[in-house]
Amino acid sequence: MNPVRVTIQAEDFDLSAEIARLRAGDGRVGAVCSFVGTVRDRHGAQSGVVQAMELEHYPGMTERAIEAMIDQALQRFGIFSARVVHRIGLLQPLDQIVLVAVTSAHRGQSFQACEFLMDYLKTQAPFWKKEQTAEGAHWVDARVSDDAALARWGIASSNVA
Repeated sequence: MNPVRVTIQAEDFDLSAEIARLRAGDGRVGAVCSFVGTVRDRHGAQSGVVQAMELEHYPGMTERAIEAMIDQALQRFGIFSARVVHRIGLLQPLDQIVLVAVTSAHRGQSFQACEFLMDYLKTQAPFWKKEQTAEGAHWVDARVSDDAALARWGIASSNVA
């Protein structure tokens, strides 16, 4: 069986169901690590209250980029499996936006792989975010801190300031 590793969708996801599917029937699994990102009502000190966030992606290209990233995590950290669910469309504050989950024999591998995948997603996956505030809509730029997080894995960001 070849489980689906990447899903891009407008609908919300069920964390418990996703984790259950990821580890189902694999007796080798000793650790599961997951990260769920949510939409905040603020983005930085200079922004007003975020009323909504709209996410766009490049269909096909986005999934392939994330699949390649998962392949890297499997090789680097010796994890057993990984699952990424990323939402698109119009989202409200408190909505779930992304799930990264991994399984491995030991917790250290899972924690590292989960963090690696999230750092990669924040900087390299082809998603575009637009925040809507009372002052109007604006595209969200890449953050220097996200690029620095990726750099610690030995990967240079493709974001250009």
